Amino acid sequence: MIKLLLYLIPIGLIYLPDLWIKYNFKKNNKYFEDMPFTGKELGKKILEENNLKDIPINSLKDLPIEGCNYDPEKKEINISESIYDRKSITSIAVIVHEIGHAIQDKEKAKLLNLRISLIKKTQSLRKAGSILLIIGIPSLFALIKSPLLIILFTLVIILSFSTNVLINLITLPNEIDASFKKALPILKRYAPKDNLKQCRSVLVAAAFTYLAASIRSILSLRLIFLALFRR
Repeated sequence: MIKLLLYLIPIGLIYLPDLWIKYNFKKNNKYFEDMPFTGKELGKKILEENNLKDIPINSLKDLPIEGCNYDPEKKEINISESIYDRKSITSIAVIVHEIGHAIQDKEKAKLLNLRISLIKKTQSLRKAGSILLIIGIPSLFALIKSPLLIILFTLVIILSFSTNVLINLITLPNEIDASFKKALPILKRYAPKDNLKQCRSVLVAAAFTYLAASIRSILSLRLIFLALFRR
């Protein structure tokens, strides 16, 4: 029974946060005829208020709601077509959350800049680690006879996934700030008062998309350690 729980708990930690986030977005994406604006309309208004009117809000057909993002390199906001121009709680809350990241960028938030720098500087390392993992750890060690190369490849895999964990953990405070210090005060001014509870719920989901990613990264790193050192 204990062994079964030890097996099920990591699976639950990997999948349940994602399932809850998707459920939350879907539940709050119901169309409100009486909503005074769509997410796109409110977004453009907020961007203008913050002197960010040059930042476009793009509608992307194949982008899932949980994949909506602000791109600090291109200075643009990418939004799922399913919520882009919709009168729904999910639409206004997610778009204002992403504008929160644009405001962070304008204010030169330290953690946001650190994340961008880490992603750039570790891109090659993370790609190499992913390629080595796709080849497969057992296959890799069966093919390579040189102890030095085995140590080198082991370090690349560990450093690659450790970096992913670090990037995701650094992202979490940015997400929380974008939701509750940037987006929530804006929504308190503009969203219908009766829907503020739902707005807050969507902001929680938007903030914790990277919590799910962090959990996956940590558990993946644990599995890699087990695969490497239980040989």
